[in-house]
Amino acid sequence: MNGSILIVDDEKDMLILLKRILSEETPYKLVTESDPRQALERVRQRHFDVVLTDLKMPQMDGIRLLEACKQIRPEISVIILTAYATIENAVEAIQKGAHDYITKPFSLRELLARIKAILRRAPVGKEESGESSLIQIGNIQVNFKNYQAMEGNSEVKMSHKEFEVLHFLYKNAGKTVHRDDLMSSVWSIEYDITTRTVDNFIMKLRQKIETDPNNPKIILTVHGVGYKMILDRT
Repeated sequence: MNGSILIVDDEKDMLILLKRILSEETPYKLVTESDPRQALERVRQRHFDVVLTDLKMPQMDGIRLLEACKQIRPEISVIILTAYATIENAVEAIQKGAHDYITKPFSLRELLARIKAILRRAPVGKEESGESSLIQIGNIQVNFKNYQAMEGNSEVKMSHKEFEVLHFLYKNAGKTVHRDDLMSSVWSIEYDITTRTVDNFIMKLRQKIETDPNNPKIILTVHGVGYKMILDRT
C-alpha cells in the first residue's frame, strides 16, 4: 500500500520522531514541515493523500490548516494530533472535515491503523468506471469529483462528510446500507461517531435532495438496519 503523507508540527523533535517511525514501518512517501504556512504551500504544489498535523502551533493552528487544505484540495485527508484533547476540539475538527483526531501520547500501532484505514478507502473524488461527473440525485446535481452540488443555477452548500455519505449511498443504490457500514466507510474514528451521527447526516441530506424531506422517496429508512437509496436511472 503506497501513499504520500505530509507531517506538520512546530516541535522539530516530534517531526523527526514521526518521520523516523513512519519511514521504518511503512512504504509511504514522507514530507515534513515545521511551519504550517509552508506546509500549505506544499499542498498547493503537489498531491498528498494524508496531512498529519499538530493542533497547537503558533503560526497557524491545526484547525485553520485543515480548513485551508480543504479549500485547496477538498479530497485530502487530514489527521489532527493533539496533547490537549477535549470533546469540543474533536467535534470542531470533524465538523471542519478532519478524517481523524488522535490524542498524544498515542501508540504507533494506533497511528498506523488510522493512516492505513484512510489509504485503503478509494478517494471519493475519484470517478469510477461508468460514473458520470454530473449526477442527478433528487433535487440536486452532484459532481463528486469537485465536491460541488447545484440546484438549478444555485450552489447547494454541503460539507465534505455529507458528500461522502451521499456518494457511499449512491454507489450502493438499490441496496440496504447498514449504519455500521456507513460509519466504517466514511469515518475512521471510533469515538464521538455514533448511529445518531449517521441519522443526523441523513436528515441533512434529505433536506437538500428530497421534495418532501418528511416523506422521503430517495433515501429510505430500513428500520433497525440502515438506509437504501432509490434512484430512477432511466
